[in-house]
This record gives sequence, C-alpha cells and structure tokens, in this order.
Amino acid sequence: MTVAANDPVLEDTLGEVSRWFFDDYLSRWMSVVNGTRQEGPEFILDYWGCPLHVSSPRMNRWLTEPQEVTGLLAGTQARVREAGYTRTAVLDSRVTVFHPAGAAIEVVWSRRAGETEIERLAVHFQTVRSQDGWQVIGIQEIGTSAQSLDEIWPIHRAQHRGLGSPTPRAGSIRTTGRSPS
Repeated sequence: MTVAANDPVLEDTLGEVSRWFFDDYLSRWMSVVNGTRQEGPEFILDYWGCPLHVSSPRMNRWLTEPQEVTGLLAGTQARVREAGYTRTAVLDSRVTVFHPAGAAIEVVWSRRAGETEIERLAVHFQTVRSQDGWQVIGIQEIGTSAQSLDEIWPIHRAQHRGLGSPTPRAGSIRTTGRSPS
C-alpha cells in the first residue's frame, strides 16, 4: 500500500482507513458471523452507509433503506454460517486513497470453515469519510479462484482519442500515466 504523491496527509489517511477496515470492520464482521460476538446484522450500519450500491453477478441495485442493508448481510451470514464459517483469510489487498475523505479498498478473501474454503471473492469497497467516520457506500464483488487482485482486476491504462491529446498513429498503442513499477 503506497501513496503515489508521498503526501503526509494522504499517508495518514491510508493508515487510518486501512486500520478501520482490516482491524475494526473485518475483525468485527468475522466475530459476529462466527458467533464469538453476539450482535445482529444491524451492526453493519456502523460500517456500511445507506444508501449503499451493491453490484455483483447476482445483484446490481441501490439499497436505500437500513433494513435492505441489514437484510443483505443477514442473507450472507445465514449462507456462510450454514457452511460452518469460522474466519476470513485476506489473500490480497489494495488500498487507494483518492483524498483525505475518499478511498477504495479491494480484497481477495477466502471465507473459511476451519481450513476448508467456503467461498473466495474479489471485493471492491468504495469508502468515504463522513462526520461519523469511515463508511462503505458501494460494494462490487465477484466469485473467483484467483490468488491476487492483479489476476482478477489488473490495472489497465486507458487509451484516449481527442480530449486535447494527440491522436496515436494507426497501429500504435499509447498508454497514459506512469508505468507500474
């Protein structure tokens, strides 16, 4: 996890949002779902905003009421609990800080029953900082067998035509931005 601009404010934001997500949110999610912490699905409203946009191969919609948001979690909880859920292993992660109040968190995680994998997902969380702290406002996910985010969601440089940029010669490929190091 790096901040390209080497801006101390953005580096602080990176640390803050990473701790919030991995140490607070994910830890609480696991303990509630595996039953070591006795809370209903309403706890998720401390982390997921409402409205919340959710996009996956099974769903693409806005959840506009708190009971829709908690209902989504309740369905996930029931499904993985039935499979014997105990924990989530983070196989890969990437955090992108856009500014001090906005970040994206992407993970490949394996939900497990002991050492047996129940499911593996690649998930993108769009997060914002509000007066109440960090919140997820959008989730995109897909089932995967990939080990890394680069396998499932590699970074691509867009090709642009127009927009004040020179037009590339026929047959040439032009990328924008810095090459990944």
